[in-house]
Amino acid sequence: MIWLTWRQFRAPAFALFGALAALAVILAVTGPGIADEYAAGVALCGGDSDACKEFIDRFFNDYQSVFLAVNAIVLLLPALIGLFWGAPLFTRELETGTHRLIWNQSVTRTRWLAVKLGIAGLAAMLAGGLGSLAVTWWASTFDQAAIEDFSRLSAMVFDARGVVPIAYSAFAFALGVTVGMLVRRGLPAMAITLAAFAAIQIAMPLAVRPHLLPATEATVELSPSIMDGLLRNPSSGFMNIKAKAPDPGGWLLFSQTLDPAGNAIDSIPVSMSSGPCGASEPPGSGADPMSSCLAEINRLGYRQQLAYHAPTRFWPFQWIESAIYLGLSLALAGFCFWWIRRRLA
Repeated sequence: MIWLTWRQFRAPAFALFGALAALAVILAVTGPGIADEYAAGVALCGGDSDACKEFIDRFFNDYQSVFLAVNAIVLLLPALIGLFWGAPLFTRELETGTHRLIWNQSVTRTRWLAVKLGIAGLAAMLAGGLGSLAVTWWASTFDQAAIEDFSRLSAMVFDARGVVPIAYSAFAFALGVTVGMLVRRGLPAMAITLAAFAAIQIAMPLAVRPHLLPATEATVELSPSIMDGLLRNPSSGFMNIKAKAPDPGGWLLFSQTLDPAGNAIDSIPVSMSSGPCGASEPPGSGADPMSSCLAEINRLGYRQQLAYHAPTRFWPFQWIESAIYLGLSLALAGFCFWWIRRRLA
């Protein structure tokens, strides 16, 4: 039974692992050069924060499309596993009826299912782990350079790093197998698997992941450390604050500006024709216009209310989410064993 399963599975396995090997070679060739370029550029900054920020922004802009493309490979890998490994695994035999021949050759339904799930499922988890390992190593330079724009807790980075791609791959495979066993038609099973997996992957970071651990809540004064943007409208005399998590690389869940009475407001009324929030400071004053304006806003009693997750929660989230997906995978596998023994003829 193991030999037969391997012969049926080896073609798609060779295709996927061959593609992963080619990806690993490309990443191994390009990764050191990109890391050296980044290290040399930071060294030339000489500790000048403005010069370093300018270099980092230029560096990431130069490689942004490559970074996103490589990330997308790991993000798509579990979906491809569910689509081309999971969904067709049983539908091919159910459509042709060859499963009945196997069951009549002293091979029980349970053993038939266990061998197929075991071999292909372990291969799926191995593929997800290898893809994550290769991309995590290659993208370490970009993760450091783009920590403000793509923190490790953002969906684009989180879903392609650490151990969660292994759990995603196991779940996508189990989902494809389950759908294929229920639908018993190849193309419909593949379409349903893709749609269901995509919906779950979208729902997880939006509705589930923020609540895996209690968020940190704080009401703080306005400062450059929490400012992601400041929109000034001199004609109306209002200023809008765009905030970010106070810890670099943190994940901001909620933000609102409070007036001195503690009420939520959309914008801050402040004079922008004169005073600390005017267009500019007097020549030679040596004052930073932004710092002076924020100090005035804080003096008036305005505050920013935040809810966020610190970047240190990357690994706790990784393990919790992996446990959830692996638990779902085991539940789907258990359902398949029940279905094949009680319902499938």
